[in-house]
Amino acid sequence: MVYGVMARFLARAASAWRLVVHSLSGRLLLLTLFYAMVTQVLIFVPSVARYHRSLLDNHIETAELAILPLTEVEKEKFSKGLRNTLVARAGALAVMVKRPERRELFLPDELPSHIDVTIDLAKDNFFTEAAHGLDCLINGGNRILHIAAPTRIITGAQAIDVIVNERGIHRQMVGYARRALWLAFGISFVTAFLVFASLYMFLVRPMSRITGAMIAFSENPEDPGRIIAASTRHDEIGQAERELAAMQRDLYGSLQQKGRLAALGVAVAKIQHDLRNILSSAQLASDRLSSIDDPVVQRLAPRIVAALDHAVALATNTLRYGRADEHPPQRKRIALAPLADDAGEAATGARDVLFLNLIDRDLKIDADPEQLHRIVLNLARNAAEALAGAERPGEIRVGATREGRHVFIDVSDNGPGVPAAIRPRLFQPFAGSVRAGGSGLGLAIARDLARAHGGDIALIDSGPEGTHFRVDIPDLA
Repeated sequence: MVYGVMARFLARAASAWRLVVHSLSGRLLLLTLFYAMVTQVLIFVPSVARYHRSLLDNHIETAELAILPLTEVEKEKFSKGLRNTLVARAGALAVMVKRPERRELFLPDELPSHIDVTIDLAKDNFFTEAAHGLDCLINGGNRILHIAAPTRIITGAQAIDVIVNERGIHRQMVGYARRALWLAFGISFVTAFLVFASLYMFLVRPMSRITGAMIAFSENPEDPGRIIAASTRHDEIGQAERELAAMQRDLYGSLQQKGRLAALGVAVAKIQHDLRNILSSAQLASDRLSSIDDPVVQRLAPRIVAALDHAVALATNTLRYGRADEHPPQRKRIALAPLADDAGEAATGARDVLFLNLIDRDLKIDADPEQLHRIVLNLARNAAEALAGAERPGEIRVGATREGRHVFIDVSDNGPGVPAAIRPRLFQPFAGSVRAGGSGLGLAIARDLARAHGGDIALIDSGPEGTHFRVDIPDLA
């Protein structure tokens, strides 16, 4: 029964200790106690030293007063018993007065056979006083002290030496040290409690509130009721609360927007999927229209076919951009020039555009072949569409260079250039299209694929003389 109670007590004590050690408030309490105790120790040592010095000074003064009558008149006029009584009442074993011409010894009994410790008060300083006080407190009790000091009340005397038993001094020192330690412990605990309570109220408690708000919000960030209510404090805690509340509100708004966009994207994907099927059927019908030998049909059929082609491309790119399962690049070393040839042929098609592949046939690149083909194809197709209807013959040039572990692919044309108003949002989906009726997805998809390789796409130059894009594809580290 007793062992069970002790085991439960020890288990609870260990749990409480772990709570104190591993919590911010517990560590703060321990540190406050430690620092308060260190402060009290720094105060305790000087106080003990000063108290020990005061006891020695009292013995000197008492001895001076006791022997003063004996020094003013002939001491033979006092009986030996009276002389011994005066010196004994001073708490001294012997008193000696040093004069320039002689020394006077006042001895109530026999002179002690040995002296354990000699203390010269004239030569004492802070450190020696501290050493003597601690020595008396630790080692004192049954020693014989020889105290030397300059005299202040005996006329014509230079110094006075008093020999005393240290037992009384040690007893007083122990009592004083005990009272001082209890006072130090009391002051330390009161100070620690006040400091801890202040820090807990003004620091730990608000930080715990902020931490709890962060944890609660992370559990369900779509619940606006979990956003922290910032206080009106003007210190760093108040600023942290306001910043956290602003961040949580922004995150909540972003999640709401992303949720609505996700739902909208699912609906658009379904619509686009069905629309692409419808447009594919319309393409089959338009192919049959082109075989009808009618001048009006022959004139309108190419426009219908081109419109359907653009509609199908828009639906396909929208579905492809909205896919969440785009696989990571399956990289391998491939020749870049043949891939550029295929992309250029697919991009130009029947258009009257000259495609120049200036890539060295020996140049190798570390990339996903299918994704890299889509990057070059989108850039070349945008260039071909920009050259449609141009007054001068269209030309697309593709070149590449290797610099260290980076391969830079340059795609340029001699088209009319990208308008300055569109350049800031050139790579944004549905916002960066230069051509009327375009989706603006080609460059967005190309940049996403390039960044998946650890690289990027940048617009190097654009003007009346043409446009120049550069693709950076680094080798796999």
